[in-house]
Amino acid sequence: MQRTRAQESRAAIEKLYITMRHLFMRGSYKPMGVSGESLVDSLLVLSPEIYGALGQDEKIELDGLLYVMERLPKGIEECRYIRLISREGYENSTFPPIVPPKRRRNCYRVDADQMYVEMTRGRSDIYDILTHLTFLYIESEKIRKNSTDAKGRIDLNWKMLGQLVEKESRGEEFDMEVACSYLSHVIGRTFEETHTAVVKFENSNHVHSLFHVVYHLGNLSMDEAFHELDREISFSATLRMRVGHHVYGELWANSIKKVLFEEGLIDRPIHIISANLHSVLNTVYGHQALGLKTFEAIEKEAIAISQGVKSNKGKDIYSYALNHGFIEVNDVSGTNIHVQLLDTAKMTVDTIIPGKKLPKEKKDRPVILVMDYAFGEQAYECFDELLKPYETEDGKFHPLRVQSASIMGKAGILTGHKGDIMIPDSHVFEGTADNYPLENLFTKEDFEGFGLGVYQGTMFTVLGTSLQNKDVLSYLMQSSWKAIGLEMEGAHYQKAIQSESKIRQSIGRNVKVLYAYYASDNPLETGSTLASGALGMEGVRPTYLITYKIFEKLF
Repeated sequence: MQRTRAQESRAAIEKLYITMRHLFMRGSYKPMGVSGESLVDSLLVLSPEIYGALGQDEKIELDGLLYVMERLPKGIEECRYIRLISREGYENSTFPPIVPPKRRRNCYRVDADQMYVEMTRGRSDIYDILTHLTFLYIESEKIRKNSTDAKGRIDLNWKMLGQLVEKESRGEEFDMEVACSYLSHVIGRTFEETHTAVVKFENSNHVHSLFHVVYHLGNLSMDEAFHELDREISFSATLRMRVGHHVYGELWANSIKKVLFEEGLIDRPIHIISANLHSVLNTVYGHQALGLKTFEAIEKEAIAISQGVKSNKGKDIYSYALNHGFIEVNDVSGTNIHVQLLDTAKMTVDTIIPGKKLPKEKKDRPVILVMDYAFGEQAYECFDELLKPYETEDGKFHPLRVQSASIMGKAGILTGHKGDIMIPDSHVFEGTADNYPLENLFTKEDFEGFGLGVYQGTMFTVLGTSLQNKDVLSYLMQSSWKAIGLEMEGAHYQKAIQSESKIRQSIGRNVKVLYAYYASDNPLETGSTLASGALGMEGVRPTYLITYKIFEKLF
């Protein structure tokens, strides 16, 4: 019986997942050797949408390359050895940390050949970076083959590209169009496509030029093919020992609960919101500080702040917040999840948003705990630890009075467009039949009438957004699963909420749950995948609308 493309793709995802776990436990592997071959083959079979032209023999995928380079440390294309480590003291060394703009992790260039990358966000982060690195190695092989003949002789365009990269490194000027001409041959693209990509790389902060990236990726491939200088990925013993044991999640959760205890907030009702940090701050204190009386007024001010308009009131809102119950808890644990606390007892305005009154008694007023986005499995690790009682130094336990857990997330949508909203009534974990039906306080009707598409149904929690292709996604959407979107944290959050409320009983069984996602991309729509770029101003309305509706429901 012949398998469908969807079945082959799902098998490839499972094989990638199992292989990455095996290589991680083993400690090291050569990405272009026998060990890495399984990852390469599986990724080529899967051919994810985000990597576009990955499966083509000569064409280099340009949008996917920029997407990946913005999530990896600058200069990684020059390094033969990449070592994934835990937090092991390098933050106290003289090595300057390199932080990728789109993935908050500390990286250290130890020498010309070695890059160390801190992994403190759990398994999902490790799978994510290994997938990106496998993509880079596949593309580097194409670059080498495009630049050499059957006998391994170097092409003239490659030699000229090397000279231009040397000029660029010395800060000397060179003819951009001539350079693009050389580069277009090396990457198997038209001159026009090459020039467009060069400009995109130039406009992106914290990445080297496309000339530099392509040349050094190809150079490492040639060193391995012609001079037996193999590339290698390794995992430190400390990283392998710590992953899966909630080391960073426990440190993170305890630091937050310590602040709650020291501020006298530990016994108050608590509403937890997982969201981006600016939307809650600007929604609540925008209303209180500036007297904004409608959602539209709050949205208008949020747009002004996002665009950096001269007359925006961002600093006024922040200053007012600091004097009216706003506390920042910056992360020092390594999770990269910062937290804000809003003590509503210190608010002098009696409404938290327009028309929604706070309780009259100060002791009944809740604490709003806002946490930044988690990453994949990290959501379970951190949420599970956060919901546990806080143990003080004298051995006493203080259970948290958690009244609600609200999750606002970014997700890929299957049935709509960028900026639309998805309301899950269940989460299904990809690659398994593990499912988490939930009583979501949000309904589709809550978000209608605001000019956005709204969809309600099943959401899939995937192993990685860069491991999806149209065949798998079409199956999830068109089969009896009837999926409306995919994201990476939902099932992990719900697993923590269910275990702590219904089994361990650290929090009340009747905790309110609110989930809503806004579409950051549509992986089934050409030009709307994650590699096409951020939402920009289109993301303001769904982000602030979900935030506003959370407070409408809670109060």
